[in-house]
Amino acid sequence: MADGPAILVVDDEPAIVRALSAALEARGYQAVPAATGSEALSLAATQPLALVILDLNLPDLDGVEICKRIREWSRIPIIILTVEGADERKVAALDEGADDYVTKPFSMPELLARVRVALRHHDSPSFVEDATLEVGDLRVDLARHQVSVNGEAVELTPKEFDFLALLARHPGRVLTHRTILQEVWGPQYGTETQYLRVYASQIRKKIKDDANAPRLITEPGVGYRLVDPADV
Repeated sequence: MADGPAILVVDDEPAIVRALSAALEARGYQAVPAATGSEALSLAATQPLALVILDLNLPDLDGVEICKRIREWSRIPIIILTVEGADERKVAALDEGADDYVTKPFSMPELLARVRVALRHHDSPSFVEDATLEVGDLRVDLARHQVSVNGEAVELTPKEFDFLALLARHPGRVLTHRTILQEVWGPQYGTETQYLRVYASQIRKKIKDDANAPRLITEPGVGYRLVDPADV
């Protein structure tokens, strides 16, 4: 029996639960299976879990509602499983507190990589004493409003800085268009996604992002994430 971090696997398809559990346990994690939303909520409330892998399409409770309920008491990372084309549901789950998503049919290595990233950042300090965020060789100094890449200073406008800093506070996590717009531009914004395309493009140029190993990743129809290229 594995004795690593316990991961709740929620899916009503037994074959998927078995495959995920076997893959997790082969890497030292403990797999905790659940076939319904009610069972998932009960386990999340009573078991010492490190992460939740949650299918959005369950027979009893909506997966988006499960994300919302878990977030009422816990910051545990949640990776959702969605089907191709379910962008609205995916965005809704992310807005309700899910951290990441994988689309079915998924690559097991990709899912396991997302698990490692989520666990690495969960409960780690968001910043050190001088309020500096680091994602790989990207450094964001919140106190001085300074950014550097591999020690080289990067000049950003105030909004570009706020956009990048928000992502750096949640490394590896997908932030939706609405979340970014409301956090950076204000609560009256939410649909002006063209702002984000322009600003993301400008930031990529300034931090000299490598198209083959980008730090700032676009999730089409969903939002953006900031990653350490070594994690991808």
